[in-house]
Amino acid sequence: MLVTQQPVLKRFWYPVMPIVQLSSQPQSFQLLGQAIALWLDAEGQPAAISDQCCHRSAKLSKGEIINGCVRCPYHGWSFNRQGTCVVVPQLKPKQCVPTSYQVPSYNCAERYGYVWVCLHDEPLLPIPYIPEAEDATMRLIPQFYEPWQCSGLRLMENSFDNAHFSFVHAESFGNQQQPEPASSEISSLEYGLQVQATVPVVNPPSQRKNLKIEDEVTVRYVVSTWYMPFSRTLKITCPNGLMHLIFTAATPVSDRISQVVQFCIRNDTEADANAAAIIAFDRQVTQEDKVVLETTNYDTPLDINAEQHMPSDQPGIIMRRKLAALLKAHGEVEQRLEMLVSSISL
Repeated sequence: MLVTQQPVLKRFWYPVMPIVQLSSQPQSFQLLGQAIALWLDAEGQPAAISDQCCHRSAKLSKGEIINGCVRCPYHGWSFNRQGTCVVVPQLKPKQCVPTSYQVPSYNCAERYGYVWVCLHDEPLLPIPYIPEAEDATMRLIPQFYEPWQCSGLRLMENSFDNAHFSFVHAESFGNQQQPEPASSEISSLEYGLQVQATVPVVNPPSQRKNLKIEDEVTVRYVVSTWYMPFSRTLKITCPNGLMHLIFTAATPVSDRISQVVQFCIRNDTEADANAAAIIAFDRQVTQEDKVVLETTNYDTPLDINAEQHMPSDQPGIIMRRKLAALLKAHGEVEQRLEMLVSSISL
């Protein structure tokens, strides 16, 4: 599935960057192939419009923020959060700015410390709700924000794949002597799915310190939730009651690239476990995933018959079927690279 060729994917919210990056100047981002300019308006709220001036196509993100509007670096035209040009310095004082001086604007909001954007006027779903993030007794730790050369669907399937732990994560928590994946209980959601499992893990010394446990081998009680199309939460509860929830989103930049956003939420304090150490361990795990995922085909097929499967692949199979059903419901069909190539050759 080529994400830029499926219009319905524009109807979902995606985290695009930490809001702190908008503290002083406009920023650029590419979402589903669309270049957008982001900034904070006069009320301190994030705004997103097309990153191309309607005058001579200069990048608005290279401009400045003036009175809550973004000013084009080329001729000084200023645009508000609705994409309406409100100032044209070259016009005479009594001349009105023509209503045609307009660029597309997009839904934009802040949540969990990140700027979220939806490219459609009518999102199909709200921003995923994470109740633990609203709990004042818990702490939210930003972990990383970086581009990966893989599809969002590959990363989501990997997040629900209990069979890769023993091999991909042999250096962090996996056990190659126990390759059989833990059994899972799968529940289908209207726009996603939830998986519950009890997963045996190996705890290296650094992780035992982070988790305040002494045993080298323990289990994790895991509840994983997939939010269509490319975000998930992984809620891990240890036998001692420690809760470690990871949110991961694979925001689609282009067909080949996903901007991966990850943060965690815990029910402990900095005195219990150092945030830097927590980030370091989770980064080790995700880097192990990244090395493998960046070797996979970004054009992930929704057709179940296009790749081989085993029983533990059931969550990924459900994801593919749900995404295929989503496309069908909105009058779309899966667009894939070989389909486009064949059409061009004809």
